[in-house]
Amino acid sequence: MQSQNRFFDDIARVAGGAAGALSGVRGEIEARLRGQLERILAGMDLVSREEFEAVKAMAAKAREEQKDLHRRIAELEARDKRTPPRQPRRTSKKSVIP
Repeated sequence: MQSQNRFFDDIARVAGGAAGALSGVRGEIEARLRGQLERILAGMDLVSREEFEAVKAMAAKAREEQKDLHRRIAELEARDKRTPPRQPRRTSKKSVIP
């Protein structure tokens, strides 16, 4: 009976050691894959989330400014149509004696 307990204890120790070794191998594989993926992504010249959000905000601001400018142009054109065109002033030409 004692030998069976010792046998199971040995099997449990071997299984525990194998599990520890497998977790170490798993960590190594994950680290290598992460490194490869980072190298590939760095070569793709992608932008970061912060840069994307900054450009997105700039584009939204530019669209708002464009809408405001279109509105102002429409107001100026409407005002120009209401007022009669101004006549150019006539200036008297002075003759210059050489």
